[in-house]
Amino acid sequence: MIELKNVKKSYEKNVALNQVSFTINDGICFGLIGPNGAGKSTLMKVIAGITRKYEGKIFFNGKSIEKSRNEVKKSIGYVPQDLVLENTLTARDNLEFFGGVYGIQRNEIKEKVNKTLQDIGLEDRGDEAVKNYSGGMKRRLNIGCALMHNPQLVIMDEPTVGIDPQSRNYIYSIIKRLKSEGKTVIYSSHYMEEVQNLCEEMVLIDHGNILESGSVNKIIDKHSKPSIYIAGEDIKSEELQQFGKVKKLENGYQILSEDVLMTIKSISKYLLSNNKHVSQLEIYRMNLEDIFFMLTGKNLRDK
Repeated sequence: MIELKNVKKSYEKNVALNQVSFTINDGICFGLIGPNGAGKSTLMKVIAGITRKYEGKIFFNGKSIEKSRNEVKKSIGYVPQDLVLENTLTARDNLEFFGGVYGIQRNEIKEKVNKTLQDIGLEDRGDEAVKNYSGGMKRRLNIGCALMHNPQLVIMDEPTVGIDPQSRNYIYSIIKRLKSEGKTVIYSSHYMEEVQNLCEEMVLIDHGNILESGSVNKIIDKHSKPSIYIAGEDIKSEELQQFGKVKKLENGYQILSEDVLMTIKSISKYLLSNNKHVSQLEIYRMNLEDIFFMLTGKNLRDK
């Protein structure tokens, strides 16, 4: 559906996108992964046609976005990270406004609004002022505004930031429904577990450069190295260095090893002889966050 060729975007001396090239297939959720300031939002705005001045080429279903901008925009729904809602109006009013912006006929808007409210789980609160909504409800309505014209491509810029679990699950179900209808979703996040669970394909971006692109599973398989996870109350990083490269995780440590079984045996012997209390000691499969750290030397949420 989407093809980018050598896309470059700069803001004065700051290069936000540096010769970015990749493709996005139909009917999938495509993840954009990277820390704050990596270039994710800029990339999404370029694809959505919001940012127009850039170098390179972008094609939508084989058509140049630059040459067919008005036609292409009708097929794209863009969900910005910042809320685009009028808090003093109801959810229904907000949806009707965006329906008008997208050119939906007046005789169709009411039906479209009712369906969208149902899809985002707000049918019982549609006539209530948005100012009374929780943050998660506002996020869901923000998505609903971008779905009013039934777009083929939906671009979501970090839609689950700071929301409650119920709204997060609603957003996940919206994405799964869109995929089941053959729609394509571009999903930006710095929560690796979301991308790993929702997306079939992805790009990993940092400082405007693509570090990896392709199938999520293939990227994990390509970079995943044998490792061990260990957790315990009195275990310190320094004493684990003798067994391999150590990375601090949230509640324990990851140790890279080419022979995990022999390393586990050596660690066990050391722990027993030093009376160390261990809560977990197991073979560990690297995830996307581990791979990002391995490629960049920093955690995903580092500024």
